[in-house]
Amino acid sequence: MQQLTAHARSFENRCAERGEEFRRLGAGQSPQALFVTCSDSRVVPALITGAAPGDLFELRTAGNIVPEYRPERPAGEAATIEYAVQVLGVEHIVVCGHSHCGAVGALVRGEDLTGVPAVRGWLEGAAPELSGGGADGGTPELADAVQRHALAQAERLRAYPCVAEGLAAGRLSLDVWFYEVHTGAVRRHRSETGRFESL
Repeated sequence: MQQLTAHARSFENRCAERGEEFRRLGAGQSPQALFVTCSDSRVVPALITGAAPGDLFELRTAGNIVPEYRPERPAGEAATIEYAVQVLGVEHIVVCGHSHCGAVGALVRGEDLTGVPAVRGWLEGAAPELSGGGADGGTPELADAVQRHALAQAERLRAYPCVAEGLAAGRLSLDVWFYEVHTGAVRRHRSETGRFESL
């Protein structure tokens, strides 16, 4: 933590060297994309994409889960999606799963999550299709499960009215990526082949 604190302490001085850029940020934001990914500390959207401050509006959840759209039960995730699309007018949404995902791994292996009931409830309620498989670590089986899971989250997004309207009007695109934390490789799902291929 000491290193993080030291960096934060000197951040103001480093920002002063890029004064005009940060002054523009103070006037508002117009991000290019909503980036939906896992809370995993190894997944750093700006590092992966080279995004500058203001380029990405991020939604990070355990297992990059997008809850089902339920207008009668507003949630932070739904509010983030709606704000990005309706207010900020993002033109792109990326759902990014990743290798070595602990959340997806716990589900496919059927791990006992009674010690973390909130985690258990979140994962089982949001991704029941993954329960009870049997893959570990960075195996191809887990990679396949993560990829199927990311595609399922994209389908959930399509059910959000603001996303459905944006896609239908052609003012919004929706991509699904898979990021390998141990190699840095990023693959994109191609609907025409049904496979994840290099960007």
